[in-house]
Amino acid sequence: MGLLLLLTSSLLFSFFYPGIVVDAQRSFTIQNIVLSIEPSTNVTRDTNVTVRCKAHVSSGTGVLSREYTIYKDSQTVYTKTSSTSEDLLYPLPGARVSNTGKYKCKINIEGKEKTSEATKLTVTGLSKPVLHINKGVVNEEEEVTASCTAPGETGSIYFYFYEDSKEILDNLVNSNQLKAKFPLSSIGIHKLSCNYAVLIMPDSFKSEKSNSITVSVKELSITPVLEILPQSKVYEGDQLSISCTIRTFLNSSVSSLADLYLSHGTTLLSSGKTKVNHSMVALAEHPWDFECRLEKGNVAKVTKNRVTVNELFSAPTLTMSPAEVFQKDHMTLTCRSKIYVSERISMEELSYTLEPPDSHLTPMKPGVFSGRALQHDFNYTCVAQAKGIMKHSDTLTIYPKVSVSIPKISVVGKAVLGQPFNILCQSDTGSFPINYTLLWGYDKLSTTTVKLPREEALFTVTISRPEEINKYMCEATNKHGEAPLSKRLLAAVIAPLTDTTLTVLPSLTEISEGDDLYLICGTKGSPPVTFKWYRDGDKQPLFTDTTNKNNTHYQVPKLSKEHSGTYYCEAVNQANNVVRSEKVTVEVRMALWKKAVIGGVGLVVVSLLVLACVLYCKSKRGKREADAELSVGKHMQQVIIINNTKIKCLG
Repeated sequence: MGLLLLLTSSLLFSFFYPGIVVDAQRSFTIQNIVLSIEPSTNVTRDTNVTVRCKAHVSSGTGVLSREYTIYKDSQTVYTKTSSTSEDLLYPLPGARVSNTGKYKCKINIEGKEKTSEATKLTVTGLSKPVLHINKGVVNEEEEVTASCTAPGETGSIYFYFYEDSKEILDNLVNSNQLKAKFPLSSIGIHKLSCNYAVLIMPDSFKSEKSNSITVSVKELSITPVLEILPQSKVYEGDQLSISCTIRTFLNSSVSSLADLYLSHGTTLLSSGKTKVNHSMVALAEHPWDFECRLEKGNVAKVTKNRVTVNELFSAPTLTMSPAEVFQKDHMTLTCRSKIYVSERISMEELSYTLEPPDSHLTPMKPGVFSGRALQHDFNYTCVAQAKGIMKHSDTLTIYPKVSVSIPKISVVGKAVLGQPFNILCQSDTGSFPINYTLLWGYDKLSTTTVKLPREEALFTVTISRPEEINKYMCEATNKHGEAPLSKRLLAAVIAPLTDTTLTVLPSLTEISEGDDLYLICGTKGSPPVTFKWYRDGDKQPLFTDTTNKNNTHYQVPKLSKEHSGTYYCEAVNQANNVVRSEKVTVEVRMALWKKAVIGGVGLVVVSLLVLACVLYCKSKRGKREADAELSVGKHMQQVIIINNTKIKCLG
């Protein structure tokens, strides 16, 4: 029963106090954990700093074993297991800048953990670096061994070395000292110094400069010597002798450790230890810059010399005579070097050739080549040669002109009598410029020059009769002596329309209802002709017809009174002049059978009226006899007018 009560009490306690661990043996809760930094979060270098971790733990069974962990910038720096409730102390004796960072404390009791908030420690002040070197005097090929120390500093440190205030080396190490070897830049007195920077991500803290040490660099007692023969008046084709040697001032044994390099521009000619020789033929392409370079360790000494090479003869010039040639015409190419040094060579020593070898031209004398122009463009180059020197001329491209072909003559657009039109003269082939001349018969009328492919030779003329067009011809020439003539101009000539008439069938006096009406439109001029028939008052034509004849008709079948009106026609052909006929008035008369019917009906009506009148008169007379006493002395006269006819009935 006692055990049951104990378990029930534990369950109820856990329900109402979930942050408290309760079991049959012990129960506890971690109320809080706080990290503090003593004496301050901002201290100077060499201050003794203590990081204190204080945990508040409530327990019903005494002090529990606890594990502490100290973090700096998320990295574990200290751990300790304690069985007391005393604060955990993490000492930082003689704090350095590398101790700067954010600190946290974590406590773990039987798997239950709690971590404090972060607290930042800032340590300021760096020690002055100290520089040491192995030698105060060195030769120019030697390296200096230097040591830079950051006394008492810890962490990741960048060290920097300076020569005359210019940074020459840097390196990152995890100690407070760096040793390095490096050469100095030049001969003379140099001041060396160093400093360092403590790296605390993402920042770094840089120290002041170290002590300055003076180092003297002595020059090596050797130098390169460059000699070139001949030294003056060098002409292309001369043999150049070049030597690169070492001159020693004190100890000849030093020179045996050096390397020599002889170069022309970026081309290495030769290399060796104590002496380098090279021989070559001088060319006058450009100034020749030679370099003799001596290297010993990290030391390099250079001597340079420039050789100016004079031309033995100038590059040849290739010319053509005449300046313009046509296909298969005779031409001459002349190759000449305008300048040559007469003290060194004679004119006869210069030889000339043409490239390519299959140029189809024959050498006539030195530098002169003759032959006929090809039928296509061709490139020629002249080569002048003497004493092993070869020079090329600029490429000469020959563009043989093409003789003009027989021109073609044609009309541009339409040729209309009495109106200006254009005649085109054109050759299929021929080099520009081409002169075109228009002829009437064999008389020259006008000349025009075509200089570009997009240009045309157009001539504007006017003719009054169709046969005149066949007298035109044209002539073409492009200064080749020939002037071919075209054929005579053959082209259709359009005569403008005139004398347009409208004829009506049947005749105007015989047009009756039911007849077929023919409106015949005729004109004079060149077909095809487009005819249009109109009726006064209508904007649109009644009928349109295009024909190759000069007349055609429009038929109106089964005439009625509604077809009466005024009619006319228009005609137009390729001359685009519209001509109109006179207007004709058409009156559609009544048909003959209608007239006959109307006459017969009239006779019947008259007969009926006469009969009615007679019957009426008789009836009136019988009434008078019965009533004689009333009608004595009276006289009745009835007059009936029917269709303009008077009928009298006498009583």
